[in-house]
Amino acid sequence: MSAQDDPVTLAEAFARVPRRRFLPADQQGWAESNVPLEIGCSQTNSQPSTVADMLSLLDVEPGQTVLDLGSGSGWTTALLGVLVGGRGRVIGVERHRELLDGAIAACDGLGFEAIEFAEAAAGTLGLPERAPFDRILVSAEAKTLPGSLVEQLVVGGVMVIPVSGDMLRVERTGETPEDATVTRHGRYRFVPLIEE
Repeated sequence: MSAQDDPVTLAEAFARVPRRRFLPADQQGWAESNVPLEIGCSQTNSQPSTVADMLSLLDVEPGQTVLDLGSGSGWTTALLGVLVGGRGRVIGVERHRELLDGAIAACDGLGFEAIEFAEAAAGTLGLPERAPFDRILVSAEAKTLPGSLVEQLVVGGVMVIPVSGDMLRVERTGETPEDATVTRHGRYRFVPLIEE
């Protein structure tokens, strides 16, 4: 195992990916604050403690393939890129082209070859054509648990998603989307997940 494949702690990932770089100029002064910040298109960059909670639940390992759904500013995509290391892959999916372009620009020059971005397709949740994924992070709140996303996990894969105010950790345990273990991990507020 090479150095680029060694596990990285969340603290190390946060140190390597400065939040400020992923914020609009008028929000950068708040980068160190533990609050959600507006990034345009009625979207936010989640507060660091929430991102840390979600990434801890996701438990990403080097070499994994991760879908970052609702990637927004690209900050979580870059953090995930550090966590998967050089042999992993992270795909950030965003429906707002303006945010997608900003995320690509913010990640440019960071040297994270493991990450890429894609524009969300109308009427499709996630990236089924690129599935299966070892991990899925969803940074928008669904009304119910989307079976179409559970289907995009490998058996044994994990998704972290806010559903009706509860942060869920979903582990796929079998062949159908119903074959999953779901645990709840506190109350959180997010922008709504647009599923059409």
